[in-house]
Amino acid sequence: MQCLLNGVKWKPGHGDDLGFLLAVLKKLMFYGLPGMVVEMPKILYPAPLPQYDIPFPKVSEETMPTKPGGNKKKKPRGNVQKAHIEGKWVLKEDSGEDQQELELRQGGGRNPKQMIGNWSQKPSHYQLSWRSSESEYSDTEGGINAKLRLYQMRVRQGSLHCFLSLVKCVDKRVLFGYWSAFIPDTPAIGGPPSLTFLTVVLKDPSPKVRAGSLQVLSSLLEGSRLFLSAAEDTSTPRQAFTSFSATLASSLRELHRSLLLALMAESSSQTLTQVIKCVAHLVCNTPYHRLRPGLLSPIWKQIQQYVHHRDVNVRVSSLTLLGALVSAQAPLPEIQQLLQQPAKTSGDVGFPHEAHMCQNWRQQRSLEEGHWLYGEEGICWLLRLCVCVVTQPREDHHSDSGTIPFHLSPNLLEPSPVRLEALQVLAHLVKGYFFLTQECLLELCQVSACCLREQDSSVQLHGTKLLEELGTSIIQQYRTEEKIKESTKHVPLCKVIQFWSEVLSGPLTTALQNEKHPTLQTSACDTLSSILPQAFRKLPEKTQMLCVTMLLGLTYSENSLVKAASVRALGVYVLFPGLSEDVMFMMDSASVILTALEDHSPNVRAKAAWSLGNLTDAIIVNRENVVIDFQEELTSGLLFKLVKSSIQAAKDKDRVKSNAVRALGNLLHLLQPQQLKQPGFEELLEQAMCVLVDTVQSDATMKVRWNACYALGNAFKNPALPLGTASWSAEAYSALSCVVVSCKNFKVRIKSAAALSIPSSRAKYGSSCQFAQIWIAITKALENSKDGVDFVEYRYHTSLCAQLCQTLLHLLNLCQPQDLGTIQSSVTGRFGSTLMGFLVNYLVDHESETEKEDKEERVKNSIQDRMNKMICVLGTLRKLSKEEEGCSAGADNIIDFLEGVVRSYKQTILQVSLSGHHSFQDQTNQTTEVSDAVQAKV
Repeated sequence: MQCLLNGVKWKPGHGDDLGFLLAVLKKLMFYGLPGMVVEMPKILYPAPLPQYDIPFPKVSEETMPTKPGGNKKKKPRGNVQKAHIEGKWVLKEDSGEDQQELELRQGGGRNPKQMIGNWSQKPSHYQLSWRSSESEYSDTEGGINAKLRLYQMRVRQGSLHCFLSLVKCVDKRVLFGYWSAFIPDTPAIGGPPSLTFLTVVLKDPSPKVRAGSLQVLSSLLEGSRLFLSAAEDTSTPRQAFTSFSATLASSLRELHRSLLLALMAESSSQTLTQVIKCVAHLVCNTPYHRLRPGLLSPIWKQIQQYVHHRDVNVRVSSLTLLGALVSAQAPLPEIQQLLQQPAKTSGDVGFPHEAHMCQNWRQQRSLEEGHWLYGEEGICWLLRLCVCVVTQPREDHHSDSGTIPFHLSPNLLEPSPVRLEALQVLAHLVKGYFFLTQECLLELCQVSACCLREQDSSVQLHGTKLLEELGTSIIQQYRTEEKIKESTKHVPLCKVIQFWSEVLSGPLTTALQNEKHPTLQTSACDTLSSILPQAFRKLPEKTQMLCVTMLLGLTYSENSLVKAASVRALGVYVLFPGLSEDVMFMMDSASVILTALEDHSPNVRAKAAWSLGNLTDAIIVNRENVVIDFQEELTSGLLFKLVKSSIQAAKDKDRVKSNAVRALGNLLHLLQPQQLKQPGFEELLEQAMCVLVDTVQSDATMKVRWNACYALGNAFKNPALPLGTASWSAEAYSALSCVVVSCKNFKVRIKSAAALSIPSSRAKYGSSCQFAQIWIAITKALENSKDGVDFVEYRYHTSLCAQLCQTLLHLLNLCQPQDLGTIQSSVTGRFGSTLMGFLVNYLVDHESETEKEDKEERVKNSIQDRMNKMICVLGTLRKLSKEEEGCSAGADNIIDFLEGVVRSYKQTILQVSLSGHHSFQDQTNQTTEVSDAVQAKV
């Protein structure tokens, strides 16, 4: 069965084949397990709760293993003990405490209740503590019963291997339906244990079987984040019923509790490695922000002692778990508190005191050489530990150091897997908790420099990854500082400049030129792209030229990974202040990007399209902000090539098309009247608009369609384009009108409605028939905005209605006498009252998705802007009613409708204010003033 499942993607049908196979495998998982007689149904069915509660029979005297031959002795009174003494089997009647179980498996040790608090579980009535390898069995020691136990163990092991193949070939979404059949949700206190994977992990005497169960559990947990995200127990539990989210949260707590017991009790190094890996998978997929805190602290304290384990695999997996802990939904308050604790308190289970770190953790080293590791207070102990693992000589008592005597190689470092894992933990720590590591910024730079100077390319690669995370974290910190005034103090700019000066004067340039290791070159390019723009501008001009020259040169690399990374880095540099104003640099970058857009690698073309979008963004910014006309320096020939290449890229795959249409919209926004008169530009313009229209109407990804709508809106801003008279105008308006009504994605609808509100004059909308189609599409989009709303899209509903109302007011402000008929039929028909409700909500509601930041500031501006728009619309309609003969009746009906909107709005605000919402007091006063202004205008 295992061979059949290997390499096959099984899609279970409507039959019971999967349930039958799961039931068989679950029964065989416990086959011959001492002290258990398993009774299972023939078929398991998917259910949120366990379906079967079969009584657990106690072990009778006849079922106990006995030696072949000999007289049966009567069972003595009192507690019968059976333990493993000198290779013999001894049965021990359990007292029902976790401590005895752990002491039997460990051969003595600490009281685990001191570490896990009230987490306790009574094991089964009888416990076997046999932990010897099956190879120790012989005819003289075990005889027939020993061989029988060996065969039973192989059956259990084979069933778990088959289960692992089943997990790999069946869709996880199907297997999650059987979650409760294999994962318990409560500890079995005072009763028999549930028959789950955790029972095998805690009770099976064979380390190979326990390891097999852990492998299956790890595979099941891998990729379960979406399923487990439904768990929640932060609120007070309900008494009437237990929700699925609470049940799932309870099973996660039981997983943490049981795996912690296994972590404390395991004596086999190979199985211990599997336990730690399984915990790491659990940590990566558990939604800790939806659970009560306290799950991670016991694991955190227990894992620290295994960082010093003699087995190298245990040390690697321990660092992997630490990396999972600091990267899980970072930053978590619980992990932050643990990181800030000193080593002597957070590492009370074997972590050396920092005063003796040099003697116990690493060999003697002078404090002058590593004073920042041992002498300074407040440094995160995990950072200190990882740096020691990477840079300091290893201990002499590790099992993997037996090949070379320690006195012959006193400076021998840790094995490469351990050092690489420590560097990854450092990268995770910097990414999630940079505010705890920023004091050691320059020291971490030295660590990365040491890694780059080594011969091992893997160590060099992880050193550059660490530098990239440091640079990215600095950029993120400065971006956050611009939005949040009160936050953690950021790294001073002078220190950032010093950091990058040391990096760029160190071995990073050598890594950029290392053609033998293209992956290292790629990572080095990513590191160069993570420089803080403010710091880059203050670097010496020689250093700036070095970065630019090396990136331009690497774009001609034969390796596609290096070329893609260098082109992307140039796409970052074109947005830097100073470089974006350098015409020669921008033209060189444009030439390189155009070449990369024709590369055979899709990855290179995707990065080139992204860089082209940034390049065109920078050109638009320069045209608006720079005193000297930047666009005059760009030749029409280069602009022609950019538009033509963007059109070709917009016909590529979606990952290329997404940014190609963005760049195309920017380029159409840049075209000048004199350029449109040159040969070839008019035809090129028509091709570009046709490509954008086709992309909007295509079945491409929503991101591509969103960018296409954005590109059309960007092109509409250019007054030089013949919008409204050209043949492609009707197609563009028709495509946007269709999308705003029928697209399932609300963000695409919002962007299409925004594009329809951009033309600044009535002539840009074309004929009255075209204007009427746009108006009808907007009103229909409002009417259908709540029909079939997907739960994922519902959060954008308010923003969609606000944008549609804004577009309606914009159209009303530009309307002409020939358009009043269509508008009048909408406001006076069956949809009139509904439309009035939408407009009132538009004026009242200031909690839309785009207005959540700087709420107090935006409320005032939003009310004033919206009411000013209403004043303009009423003034326009009143002017039409007076000046144009024959249209006064239609204009008056629309005016009455809008005045009704203003009255309803004013009444709503007053009612909300009287109900005690103080946040609307200022809004009420402002509404009165604006309403008076409206009446005066009318």
